[in-house]
Amino acid sequence: MLRWTRAWTAPYRGIGLSNSSFSRLPIAPSSSQGGTEPSWLRFLRLDTSPTLAASPALVFLHGLFGSKTNFNFVAKTLAQQTGRRVLTVDARNHGESSHSPDMSYEAMSKDLQDLLPHLGLVPCVLIGHSMGGRTAMLLALQRPELVERLIAVDISQVETTSSSNFPNYIAAMRAVDMANEASLSGARKLADERLRSVIQSASIRQLLLTNLVEVDGRFVWRLNLDALAQHLDKILDFPARQETYSGPTLFLRGGNSQFLLPSHYPEIRRLFPRAQMQTVPNAGHWVHSDRPQDFMAAVQSFLA
Repeated sequence: MLRWTRAWTAPYRGIGLSNSSFSRLPIAPSSSQGGTEPSWLRFLRLDTSPTLAASPALVFLHGLFGSKTNFNFVAKTLAQQTGRRVLTVDARNHGESSHSPDMSYEAMSKDLQDLLPHLGLVPCVLIGHSMGGRTAMLLALQRPELVERLIAVDISQVETTSSSNFPNYIAAMRAVDMANEASLSGARKLADERLRSVIQSASIRQLLLTNLVEVDGRFVWRLNLDALAQHLDKILDFPARQETYSGPTLFLRGGNSQFLLPSHYPEIRRLFPRAQMQTVPNAGHWVHSDRPQDFMAAVQSFLA
C-alpha cells in the first residue's frame, strides 16, 4: 500500500505550517554555518511496505530554482515499480526548506549528511538533477559510505556556458512588482508577462512560477533570491576535489542539452572511475520532465 508521508522543520520566513499532521524534523547544525544556525530541510517520503529495508532508498535532489515536487510523478512511479522507499528533498533556500545565507555545495552536502542517517536511509541511491546532481556528487566524494550508487542527471563537475542565463533569471524575478495583485492567479499572470521579456522558454517560466506563493496577504518568491544571487558563482562551479567515488555511477544526459557533454567524460572518470554515460534522446536539461518514461527506464536499468 503506497502512502506519502511529509515531514519538515520550522517554516521558511513567515510561512506557518498549514496542517497539524506535519511533523518537525530537527537537523544538526551545519559546520559551514559555524554551528550557530540549524539546517532545516523539508521532504516528501514515499513508503510502500514494511519490507523495504532490504533495498537502498532512492533520494531525489532537485536543481536550481526547483523543489521536491519536481519529482512527484517519477518518484511515485518508481516506488510502485521498484518497491523501494523514495525521498524527495527541498534544498536549502528552495521550496519549503529554511533560508540560509550559505548556498555552497559543502553546506548542501552537510545538510544531507545530517538528514539521511537521521532517517535511517544510508546507504542510499542518490539521484540529483543539475544543482542537485552536483550536491550528490560532492556527498559521494566526501562520504562514500552513505551512497550505495549515484545518478547525476544532465550535469557534471565541469562548468558550462549553458548556465550563463541564470543571473538574468534571478534579476527578472527580483524586478517583478506584485504589490497590487489581489489573487495568486493574477500575480502569476503578471509575473509571467514580466519574465517573458527575459525568458522566452515557457517551460522555464512555468518552473520559476511554481515558486510564487502568498505570505501574509502578499505574493512573494519562496526562493531566497538574495542568497542565490550572492552565491550563484559557487552554484555554477564545483568544488575542487582530489578524492574519488568508486561506487556505481550513472551520468544521464538529455540529448538536446548542452549541460553535460561527451567532452566532459575524461574529467568525470577522474573522480568517478566506474561512471557510465547514457543519453536520453529528445530530452532537454529537465530530462525527468521531458521524457519521464525513458528517464525511469534508465534508472531502473542502472539499479538492476
